[in-house]
Amino acid sequence: MLIRSRRVSEPKPSEITPEAIYHRRRDFMRAGLGIGAGMLLPPMAGARTALDFSPGAFGTDEKHTPYEDVTTYNNFYELGTGKADPARNADQLRTEPWSVRVDGACARPGNYALEDFLSPWALEERVYRLRCVEGWSMVIPWVGFELNKVLSQAEPTGSARYVAFETILDPDNLSGQRRPVLEWPYVEGLRLDEAMHPLTLLAVGLYGETLPNQNGAPLRLVVPWKYGFKSIKSIVRITFTEQEPPTAWNRAQPSEYGFYSNVNPDVAHPRWSQRTERRIGEFRRRPTLMFNGYADEVAQLYTGMDLKQHF
Repeated sequence: MLIRSRRVSEPKPSEITPEAIYHRRRDFMRAGLGIGAGMLLPPMAGARTALDFSPGAFGTDEKHTPYEDVTTYNNFYELGTGKADPARNADQLRTEPWSVRVDGACARPGNYALEDFLSPWALEERVYRLRCVEGWSMVIPWVGFELNKVLSQAEPTGSARYVAFETILDPDNLSGQRRPVLEWPYVEGLRLDEAMHPLTLLAVGLYGETLPNQNGAPLRLVVPWKYGFKSIKSIVRITFTEQEPPTAWNRAQPSEYGFYSNVNPDVAHPRWSQRTERRIGEFRRRPTLMFNGYADEVAQLYTGMDLKQHF
């Protein structure tokens, strides 16, 4: 008899029930509002709307990081460099109206209003680990859809080898963009096969609700096997490119932040080890997993590569 082993990222049949508060909030909001995925509209700044979604095919049965921590301990330099700054300054991010430009080496470029960009896709929930380069981590129930759906619809040409992303540029309202902490706007990139991988998610919500501004509303990337800064927030542009695109942190400090930025306990940051991490809400440190625990799904993307050279 063939016995199938479970992937690290795959949920058990009896997957852990999220925190009671989360379930009560999600069920109440969904019943009260009855909003379906195809009717998703851009939320007003600071507002939360229940999302309708299905369980995802990928996930983890680890304990979820509390909603309060997920939404008050953030890296989002457009809203400030302190961990509490993004939540404190969240009302600076104006998410209405919002549009997304898809362009570059593709047959079907276009400018899309947010509701038109999202409406074709059914949403699903995926519980992913998020590992930050500073040594802390979270487990978050994201709501979104696979990035490859958008990329396939745009029909990349044969010359497309990478996908570049760009966040909003609005220094009149975003106080962090009035400081030269980084070169604005924030940009990121993936190799095309990484972007097309089914683990790569475009998230529009977490904990069953629309994304709070401090978490990257209204649309952000989630690439769970890479360090958190690769998961660019508040996306306004997606571009297919032939050449490796610039990325914000690699451009700022190339010796510390490589293009790939895969979670790798064997590659230290110049100023600290990456061998252990601290889950937010815990005091103990735990071993860092290769590819953040998603090696079974993504290791083949890097066959033959020196991951210390291509960090």
